[in-house]
Amino acid sequence: MVRPRISVIIGIYNCAPTLVEALDSLYSQTYQDFKIILCDDGSTDDTYNVASNYAAKHDNIILIKNEKNMGLNFTLNYCLEYADTEYVARMDGDDISLPTRFEKEINFLDNNPEYSIVSSPMIYFDEHGEFGRGKGGKEPTKQDFIYGTPICHAPCMVRSEAYKSVDGYSVDKRLLRYEDYNLWMKMMAKGYRGYMLEEQLYMMRDDRNAVNRRSFKGRINGIYAHYLAHKTLKLPWHKYVVFVIFSIAKGIMPKRIYNYFHKKRLNN
Repeated sequence: MVRPRISVIIGIYNCAPTLVEALDSLYSQTYQDFKIILCDDGSTDDTYNVASNYAAKHDNIILIKNEKNMGLNFTLNYCLEYADTEYVARMDGDDISLPTRFEKEINFLDNNPEYSIVSSPMIYFDEHGEFGRGKGGKEPTKQDFIYGTPICHAPCMVRSEAYKSVDGYSVDKRLLRYEDYNLWMKMMAKGYRGYMLEEQLYMMRDDRNAVNRRSFKGRINGIYAHYLAHKTLKLPWHKYVVFVIFSIAKGIMPKRIYNYFHKKRLNN
């Protein structure tokens, strides 16, 4: 059997109602030379059974599971143990990959060997429809890490060698929700280059009432992740101080104001 060129790694957790739609979007791709690695991260709903039933119908799906909830960084590293292909793509169990995503991403990497990471901006949607679109069309620089994650994680495709070079995701509770920011930082520190395509090739199921996802622990994790990035990439420390102040301010600002800035960010 000829080995596929892409491994799609998906950590699944309590996404039973959306998982079939997410997986169906992969089998609707114009490029089909891939295998899917699903890892259930200790779901408490019917996610594992839904995944198992779906996997029984497709011979290119590997289904594994954690004995308990371990977090996305640990889960994706477990998936990477089964990724023996040239490229590794990401996907989430509640999102949708648009039909030409894999075709356009693999063509970019095949035709641009100087890049090891490619991704696309996302379309944000919920049960009421689309409410935001990201922008791309550029190569992120070290300076972009001052402001946040410069490469969208869920729509990415990465050369396997880049993952191996940085030993995958850093398994640290202090980096949960920032595992992608830390991953790109480690890759860039080793000289790997990425590119954000201009076209939106991925739909992310999001909550337009963003304040519902705020947590104090999440803010602390963000501050720690940015500290590591500033230290490793030698970014200006006064910018880090500004980030810390802004993070604290976002944590205490009124819901209406926070959601205004969140919506503005999604559309810029």
